[in-house]
Amino acid sequence: QVQLVESGGGLVQPGGSLRLSCAASGFTFSRHAMRWYRQAPGKERELVAGINSAGGRTTYADAVKGRFTISRDNAKNTAYLQMNSLKPEDTAVYYCNSLTSWGQGTQVTVSS
Repeated sequence: QVQLVESGGGLVQPGGSLRLSCAASGFTFSRHAMRWYRQAPGKERELVAGINSAGGRTTYADAVKGRFTISRDNAKNTAYLQMNSLKPEDTAVYYCNSLTSWGQGTQVTVSS
């Protein structure tokens, strides 16, 4: 079955960086778009970034444009989210998504 496993979250100071990974299995990864979402406490889950199957087209939420970069390695069945210049408002659980499947999420906390 489809499985998505996120990793790379943690505690970071404002202005710092983190790189999230999403390891995929159970489907033909290279044929499907990948997306990263996040959900902060008390808020709805929101789309952060998306990338098409070949990796040539990306989209970003306005709140993260210029700071986050989504990418993928189809040879490794893995998607990434490079997060730079992190802000306290980026604190959330980050989830990867493809098709109708979700990972378990990884916590990102931005705090001094």
